[in-house]
Amino acid sequence: MPLPSPLSRSFYQRDPVTCARELIGCELLWNKTTGVVLETEAYAEFGDEACHTFRRPSARKFIAEHPAGTAYVYLNYGMYWLFNVLVKSPVSNGFVLIRAIEPTSGRSLMEQRRSSTNLKQLCSGPGKLSMAFGIRGSDHGTDLCAKASRCLLAASGIVAIQEDCRIGISTAQDYPWRFLLKGSHLVSVPCRKDKTVR
Repeated sequence: MPLPSPLSRSFYQRDPVTCARELIGCELLWNKTTGVVLETEAYAEFGDEACHTFRRPSARKFIAEHPAGTAYVYLNYGMYWLFNVLVKSPVSNGFVLIRAIEPTSGRSLMEQRRSSTNLKQLCSGPGKLSMAFGIRGSDHGTDLCAKASRCLLAASGIVAIQEDCRIGISTAQDYPWRFLLKGSHLVSVPCRKDKTVR
């Protein structure tokens, strides 16, 4: 049975906020595991103090040298790999951080990688989901539009999405650039304000 086609390059050729919102309900296919994206955050290349590009020349270089739809993977606090997607448009470039996922296949493999059988703990945070999916620094720079075995797939239907402020950062905390699948109990932190955007 052939693998489904990855999201097209044009999907990622939009601004970070739009892409972060539209990735909710999409499915991540990676290392024999899959799951539905439940929570994302947008980060803009310019004017966003919480984005890597604000202080890291290497992040600005990454944007300049790679196409939209490339995996941006970095080590957070020397402990956890975090999985982001590069997005680029005439309006704004930046990254979308994948914060939480609901497993749909390969759960036993995720449990082995996480040393846990607790569904709520498997992928309810960016570090947790990277461990569960086996995402590491060597995946940095992966073209998500080229590999059917490591990609994001389109959402299977219309989903209800909530908007909230970003979390886990010390600057630009008031940007309402966190998006969540409404009603999911598997997100990293429940939505703190009841604003449904779709």
